[in-house]
Amino acid sequence: LSGDQSILVSFILTGQNYTFFFYFLFALSFRPFHVEPRNIVGDDAQEQVSSEAAALSSRVHYYGRLTASSDRLLVPPDHVIPSPEDIYVYSPLGTAFKVQGGDSTAKNPSIVTIFAIWNTMMGTSILSMPWGIKQAGFTLGIIIIVLMGLLTLYCCYRVLKSTKSIPHVDTSDWEFPDVCKYYFGGFGKWSSLVFSLVSLIGAMVVYWVLMSNFLFNTGKFIYNYVHNVSTSDAFGTNGTDRVICPYPNLDPDGDSSTLQYYVKENSTGQVFDLWWSKTNTIPFYLIVLLLPLLNFRSASFFARFTFLGTLSVVYLIFLVTYKAIRLGFHLDFHWFDSSTFFVPEFRSLFPQLSGVLTLAFFIHNCIITLMKNNKHQENNVRDLSLAYLLVGLTYLYVGVLIFAAFPSPPLSKECIEPNFLDNFPSSDVLVFVARACLLFQMTSVYPLLGYLVRVQLMGQLFGDHYPGFLHVFILNILVVGAGVLMARFYPNIGSIIRYSGALCGLALVFVLPSLIHLTSLNRRGELRWPSAVFHGFLVLLGVANLFGQFFM
Repeated sequence: LSGDQSILVSFILTGQNYTFFFYFLFALSFRPFHVEPRNIVGDDAQEQVSSEAAALSSRVHYYGRLTASSDRLLVPPDHVIPSPEDIYVYSPLGTAFKVQGGDSTAKNPSIVTIFAIWNTMMGTSILSMPWGIKQAGFTLGIIIIVLMGLLTLYCCYRVLKSTKSIPHVDTSDWEFPDVCKYYFGGFGKWSSLVFSLVSLIGAMVVYWVLMSNFLFNTGKFIYNYVHNVSTSDAFGTNGTDRVICPYPNLDPDGDSSTLQYYVKENSTGQVFDLWWSKTNTIPFYLIVLLLPLLNFRSASFFARFTFLGTLSVVYLIFLVTYKAIRLGFHLDFHWFDSSTFFVPEFRSLFPQLSGVLTLAFFIHNCIITLMKNNKHQENNVRDLSLAYLLVGLTYLYVGVLIFAAFPSPPLSKECIEPNFLDNFPSSDVLVFVARACLLFQMTSVYPLLGYLVRVQLMGQLFGDHYPGFLHVFILNILVVGAGVLMARFYPNIGSIIRYSGALCGLALVFVLPSLIHLTSLNRRGELRWPSAVFHGFLVLLGVANLFGQFFM
C-alpha cells in the first residue's frame, strides 16, 4: 500500500500483550475484495485459493486500473458487500485469510484508552508549566491548573456526547466537524476546520523553535566534549547540578516574554559560534532535513516512532524528580508583593498560564475517535475523567517541582524560562540526553503534523489529500517559513503556545461545544436558564481568555 491508502500502526506494550491501534486512511471509494467461501480451498491460511478466485482478483485489479479512485462506476454498491463473517483478505502470495470478527477496529481496555489520551495530550506544553506557574504566582498557578483541567474536561465531555444528542441519524462514524456541520451548516464545518489548523500549525511552529533549541545545545555539548572546551555562565549556581539564568536583566513586575532574544551565547570558538547559532543559523539548517520529509505522500513511516513521546515524558519526569532531590525546595510566600528573589503568590499575568493550559488540555478535536476504540463504551466518561486527572497531575508534578526547586537565592524565580530545560547549562549530561531524545522524537512527529495539516486543508479545498507536488510544496513552504521566522525573531514557546492555545480553544474548547449543547437542548424543548447561564459563562470565559493574552 502507498499514498493515502497507507495504514498507520502504533504499538503500545501493556504487560505481555501488544495492543494495536489501526488508523485506516483508506479512500472511501475502495471496497474489500471478497472471495466467495466456495472458492476457498481450505481454512488454513497456508492453503492456496482456487484458480477462480485468483482470476476474479485479477479482473478486479484490471477494472480498478481503468478508472480513477474517485470514479465509483466500477465500485460495488454497499448492498452487495458480504457480511463480515464471509469476508476474506486475498494475498498476492496466493493465500486467503479469513477476517476474524465483525469489527475491523481494535478495541482497547480502559487502561489502554486512559494512557492513550494521556500520551496524546502530553506535548510541548509540559516544558512551559514552571514558567506558567511563575507568571501566575505559585498559589494562583496551582488553582488555575486545577480549574482549567475541570473546565476543559467538561467541555471535552460535551464534545464526546454531542453525537449522541442527534436523533434519527446514524452518527457512528461522525467526527466533531460533522456535528458542527449538522448544527451550524458550512460555517460550523469550516470554523472547526480553521481552528483545528491553528492548533496544528501552532504546534508545528513550537516544534521548530524547540528543535532549533535542542539541536543547538546538542551540537554545542558534542563540540565542547570533543574539543575539551570548558564554558562558564555569567549567571548561575555552583556545584554539579548547576542552574543558570540566561536572561538576568528582568523587570520583576514585567512580562519576561517580551524580552529580546539576542543574549550572547557562551563562547566555544569564534568560527563555531558564527556557524552554529541558535537563532541565526540553526533554524535554516533544519529546512534541509525537514522540508523534504513533509513532501512524502504517506506518513506511515514516521508513525512508527510515536512511542518515543511516551519515553520522552517518562524521562522528563525522572529528570525533574532527580533535579528536585538534588536542589531541594526554595520557597518564600509573598502574597501580593514582589521581592528580589521571589514572585507574588497572585499575579495579574495569570491569563498567560490559562492560555498555555488551554492547549495543554486540548484533545477535543479527536476525543470521539479515541473513545470509539474503547472496549467498554459505558465507561467512556469515567475513563476520560481519569485520563484528565492523570494529565493534570503530571502537569502539576513537573510545574510545581521545577518552580519549587529553582534555587532562589541566589537566582530570582523570574529567571525560569518558557522552556525550563534552558535553565540548565548545555554541559549537563542528563539534560543533554533529554534534549537529544526530544529532538529525535520531534523530528519524527513534525512530518506527521504536516501530514495532518495537508490532509485537512487539501482534502477540503481540492477533494484530494495530495492534489499535486506543487500544491503540497507551496503549503509546506508556508508552514516551514512560519516556524523559521518565529525561531529566528521570537523563539518564546510559552507565548506561542498561549496565543495558539487561546485562539483554537476559543472555538473548539469553549464556544462550539457549549453552543451545540444549548442548541440540542433547545430543539428538544429542554433548555433551562441555569444551563443557559453556565454555558454562556463558558463562552465568555473563552473570549476573556483570548483577549487576556494581549492585555496581560
